Amino acid sequence: MTSIYSFSAQPLGGGEPVSLERYTGKVLLIVNTASECGFTPQYAGLQKLYDQYAARGLAVLGFPCNQFGKQEPGDAAQIGSFCEKNYGVTFPMFEKIDVNGANAHPLYRWLTGEAPGLLGLEGIKWNFTKFLVDRDGGVVKRYAPVTKPEAIAADIEKQL
Repeated sequence: MTSIYSFSAQPLGGGEPVSLERYTGKVLLIVNTASECGFTPQYAGLQKLYDQYAARGLAVLGFPCNQFGKQEPGDAAQIGSFCEKNYGVTFPMFEKIDVNGANAHPLYRWLTGEAPGLLGLEGIKWNFTKFLVDRDGGVVKRYAPVTKPEAIAADIEKQL
């Protein structure tokens, strides 16, 4: 059986792939992000959650994606600089990926299979779709892009 810990991802800016096993025992909030989206200000809320709960075991993982309205056109250096400069992002960010289609990252194929969206549809509909994963690596809940990070705080608290 596949679990969240079976996957790895390239860190933003290169380097060795990061095995998600690194996050065993942590609560994860996994988000597909974009720098030129109407939801981009959610970076601030995601960082606030990370600041508030990291010491208790939360990890926020950001996965830039350019599949929706071409709203993440930058390269790794541009994305990293944008996130740090504009939103003070310190949570782990990974290389730009596809979240839908034939080239979807295997992690996202798994996440969408574990937590289908509205009407049972598996695909990601837009930037800033969020997945909450418990300490055992199971998907607890999927959140729509319109769900602000602060609205997830109570669910995170339950998992911590």
